[in-house]
Amino acid sequence: MKYRFKKQLRSFKHAWNGLRGCIGKEQNLSFHLIVAALTLLAGWLLGISGTEWMVVMLCIGLVIAAELFNTALERVLDRLAPERHPLTGQAKDIAAAAVLVCALSAAVVGILLFTPYIIRLF
Repeated sequence: MKYRFKKQLRSFKHAWNGLRGCIGKEQNLSFHLIVAALTLLAGWLLGISGTEWMVVMLCIGLVIAAELFNTALERVLDRLAPERHPLTGQAKDIAAAAVLVCALSAAVVGILLFTPYIIRLF
């Protein structure tokens, strides 16, 4: 039992190191984190419901996770194939497109969720 707990703690440490290794170094992740912080602030100021908080947190988590997967894939491809190759470029573009789909979907959810609150302010 004790061994499993230490192993689990080590896994969390590696995950935390991975996140720390990207924050402030990956421009797109930094952008998503800033938008996430502004979204959280807006949710707090507008007093969104518990269910709406769940939706917001899910959207933020999906976008951040997609960005981290994209970064991981880019680093693996850069290590395995440092020279330019069309398939490597396509793989990177597809991964970036996945982040874009997540981010655009989250933006649509945000617009649909926050618009009624903003309209009530005026």
